Amino acid sequence: MFTSVLMIEKAMTSADVEFVTTLHGDEPVTFHVLLQPRGEQADRLLRAIDDLALGDLDEAVREGETPEGEAARSEGQRALEVSLQALRASGSEAEGRLIEAHPLDVLKDLVEETGADEVIVLTDPHYVEEFFHRDWASRARHRVGVPVLKLFSHSKA
Repeated sequence: MFTSVLMIEKAMTSADVEFVTTLHGDEPVTFHVLLQPRGEQADRLLRAIDDLALGDLDEAVREGETPEGEAARSEGQRALEVSLQALRASGSEAEGRLIEAHPLDVLKDLVEETGADEVIVLTDPHYVEEFFHRDWASRARHRVGVPVLKLFSHSKA
């Protein structure tokens, strides 16, 4: 049995689920999913810059409409439940939780607690953070002690 910690930022699509569940061929995988709601920790300016870099001016303008705080938490909980159900429907074991504290601390603790074999960060492109190596995957590589794989989601957030 292979154990993966999967960090996501939104509900997984069926393509995302197929992508992560087939990475190890026929070997069964247990997923421990972490999702951080966009809430107060999100940086609207960086998201808007990413939208502009992708040529999506309309999305950059709508960043102010993104739920924050408690609204983001309930939306995040729904996205987590949808993702867990999809992973289980694919035949994988899956459990998960919202990230309530600093994401990298939670990630490191979960990797140690579960004896995870790897970390998978499934995200949209975040060009500013990636350029400066401040994205979750880049920062996690220096903290968790297991391989960290960065994958891009199959849909826009």
